[in-house]
Amino acid sequence: MIHTERLIRMGIVAGLILLVEWLCRSGTIPGTVLIAPSAMARHAIDLLREGRFAGDIATSFASIAVASLCAVVLGFVAGLAIHAMPGVRRALEPLIASYYAVPTFAFYPVFIVLFGVGVLPIIVIATLLAVVSMVTATMNGLDRIPRVYAKTARTMRLSRWQAVWHVKLPAALPHLFGGVRLAVSHAFIGVIASEFILSGAGIGYAIGYAYNNFENADMYALMLMVLIAVTLVNGVLDHVDARFRARRGNVASPRR
Repeated sequence: MIHTERLIRMGIVAGLILLVEWLCRSGTIPGTVLIAPSAMARHAIDLLREGRFAGDIATSFASIAVASLCAVVLGFVAGLAIHAMPGVRRALEPLIASYYAVPTFAFYPVFIVLFGVGVLPIIVIATLLAVVSMVTATMNGLDRIPRVYAKTARTMRLSRWQAVWHVKLPAALPHLFGGVRLAVSHAFIGVIASEFILSGAGIGYAIGYAYNNFENADMYALMLMVLIAVTLVNGVLDHVDARFRARRGNVASPRR
């Protein structure tokens, strides 16, 4: 079933690419609006060979990696702490639920004052955009741990942190990984979007510069690189997540 779904998904994507290719080649979509996917791919390969945007690519992916790591670590710690304090959780849950209504980019001037001009404010914005996904996943994952596990930890006379490390974390890990996936995705969005308007370097900045200077080939080639990178990263994370879900499904759930 999984392989069938994957083949259907790949077929749909391939069909859309071929449709866009035909529309561009036939002139239905003017070249000033969109270039053919094959032309994007060729130009992207040329750009990688020339290394014209190597610095921008390295800057963006380093920022995404740092933001993702910070969001996952901080989100897990915060989720663990909030879960341990039911009163605090009840007070914070309405704020967490409405968090994404807050325009994070509006705080960029404050971040500049605090962290200076450069990649650090962008990493902070991306981290803030991604961290709540991990907080929510951590709390939900801990909620789904069977109560018998907590009883087992008490029977073994484990300390609170020993119970967290040896019992709660392994049991919640399959649920936590969904938060990791979302955190990485939001980190991508936060970094690339921030670079469009708030940076002088990075792939987002390079795409914006190409757009403003009517360099369509560069713009679409860079956009294709971002799309391929996101697809590959999500594919890897999805594969790992599927392994976790399969392992969880193969283990019989103990009675509460």
